[in-house]
Order: sequence, then C-alpha cells, then structure tokens
Amino acid sequence: MRIGIVLSQTPGYSETFFTSKIKGLQAQGFTVQLFVQKREANFTLCPVRLAPKVSRFVPFQLLKMIWVYILLVPYIGRVLKFSSLERAEGTSPGSLLKKIFLNAHLLKANLDWVHFGFATQALGSECVAKAIGAKMAVSFRGFDLNIYPLKHNGCYDKTWNHVAKVHSISHYLYKKGVDLGLSEKIPHAIITPAVDMALIPKSTAVVSKKLQVTTIARLNWIKGITTAIAAMALLKKKGIPFQYHIVGDGTVKDTERYMFQVYELGLQEDVSFHGTLTHAETLQRLQETDVYVQPSVNEGFCNAVLEAQALGTLVVASDVGGLPENLVDGKTGWLFPVEDAPALAERIATIIEMPVEQQEHVKELAKKRVATHFTIEKQQREFVLFYTEML
Repeated sequence: MRIGIVLSQTPGYSETFFTSKIKGLQAQGFTVQLFVQKREANFTLCPVRLAPKVSRFVPFQLLKMIWVYILLVPYIGRVLKFSSLERAEGTSPGSLLKKIFLNAHLLKANLDWVHFGFATQALGSECVAKAIGAKMAVSFRGFDLNIYPLKHNGCYDKTWNHVAKVHSISHYLYKKGVDLGLSEKIPHAIITPAVDMALIPKSTAVVSKKLQVTTIARLNWIKGITTAIAAMALLKKKGIPFQYHIVGDGTVKDTERYMFQVYELGLQEDVSFHGTLTHAETLQRLQETDVYVQPSVNEGFCNAVLEAQALGTLVVASDVGGLPENLVDGKTGWLFPVEDAPALAERIATIIEMPVEQQEHVKELAKKRVATHFTIEKQQREFVLFYTEML
C-alpha cells in the first residue's frame, strides 16, 4: 500500500509521532512518501517530494508556473479531474490555476492514501486525493480545531465533503470536529500520541531541599504558563521552597511577558527558563522533577504529560481538552480547574504532604497505564489498521 503524508516540513528530532508512524508502516511493507514545503537535509527516513515554491518576483513566478504546468502534461487526466472537482466547489479560474500549481507534486503521485498530518494542511488540497484515485485522510491536532476555526469560520466545510477517514489524537478533538460539521458517518480512529518506552530511563531518586516543579510547553498563551507562575507565588506565600523549571521557547513578546510576571511576583530566584532542550535533556529534567504541571488553557492531548507519567513523575494538569483522557484523575495524576491558580497551588501543596507510600502508588499506576495503553508499538499497529480496515 502506498501512503503519502502531507506536512509543512519533514519531522524534526522531537516529532516522534510522525517518525514512529513512518517506521511502523514501513516495517509492515507499506511504501511511505512525504509531501512537504520544506525539507531538512538530514531527513532520510523515506522519500520526500517538495511542493513548488512561490516566488515574490512576479515575472519569475509566471515562468515557474508555466514550467510546472508543462511538467503536468503527462498527468492531464488528473489535472482535468481536479479542475472539474474544484469547479463543482465554486473555485474561480484564477484560484484554480494557483491550486494546480501548489498541488503539482501531489497530482503527479501514485498513492492509495493522501493523509494530511494536520487538518489545516488539507486546506486548498481537498480535491487532490479524488483526482489521483486515492483516499483522503486528515489528522486532528490541537491547533487545527482549538485555534484555527476561531478566526476562519467554516474553514473545514470543503474538507468534510471529501475526506474518507479521520484520525484524531483524542476523543475530545474528534467531538470538536463533529461540532464543526464533520459527519459522524465518516469513519474515524482515535490514535493517541505514544511513548517510546525504550527511551525512558529507569527512575532514580533525586534528593533536593527544594520542591522541583517542571512544565514543558511553548511559551504561548494557550499553554497557561501565567496560571502556573501565579500558583508558584502562592506556594511561596505558604512557605514552601521550590524551583519551577519552564522548558520551551516562544516569541520575544511572550517570553518577556512571562519573565515580567516572574519579576512582578518576586520569583526571580524561584523560576528558571530553560528554553528548548533536546529530548534526552528533557527526559533528564523530568527525572529530576517532583511534580510536573501542565496548566494549559486547552490541549489536544499532550505528549509531555505522557512522558512524565512514564517516568514516574507526579502530574497535575488542567481539566480541559484531551488531558482528562491522558491521565486518570486521582489515580495516575490529578486535574485542577483550568486557569485556577489557587486550586493548582493547593493541589501541589496537598500532593507533597501525602505519605510517600501513596505517592509511590500513584507513580506505579501511571507508569503501568502508559506502558499498557500508550506505547509506540500499539500506536504503530493502530495506524496499520487505520489504512487497511474496510471503510
């Protein structure tokens, strides 16, 4: 079976979701190709097809378009079918010419499935799969359904008309897709992020005079960092010594916003900004953590929460999005009301007062659940079934 995965760029070192998926499919004899706008030179996992690049210099862009159209002549049947499908959707002649150019790399591909790794990647390419005689799949992730539709009402209406099967990383996001117009008659599968248990180091006791708290997230408003910092200030008022580690980067504006909040609350000595770390460094940071906090305003699922549980780190997360599917409240971790800093501070204070035996019980339940339900091997099997099960 021939699978074409459409992304903006080839997966980076930390995007294990895509790399493990590709490896799993290849191990079962599938042919996998990536269709991207940008390719990293060190990516060699599978063949990569680059989309035609747009030039800002108009005369050069016109020449490029003519050349791309000439190279599509052997595929004229597909181009005509694509044009017919687009016209039926009300696409204007000018927009159609642009879409043919931008989708040229896909129109020349011989595939059984065209899978858009993010729902937003399908925008402007909804008719490609049918034009080349393939089935179309889309994946739901946090930004696709939590953010983008807020500014683009009805953005996926055309996608729903052409998609053959949907993959979502959580039940929450699937339901949100239905709320946005996806028919429940369209087949779907919930395949969550997963943890490569082989990369998870054995837990080691780390002794520190201070409570070690960590959050791994982009420095973006939706990750709720302001709530966590405010909770840290409340812990300080309670007389609890701690060090709060924030792992992740963001825009200069967002970074300055959080640094100013830390300054305003007098937490300069208590909060550390680590920027982006490698995966190995991130796991090391988690190993040295007593309580992992995910204070997101919304979240599709969150791989960092999974990895923290796999390492046996006590986890506290906001009760939104896919996070209640990620951990079992009161058993493998704890949920707190979203954007409620006092509740978060109180939860952390309660956790550290728990008997060691109770803490260890939660850690063991969390590790066991991840090792049973969220492994790379399970994820890979589910993706094989995704493409082979009858629609």
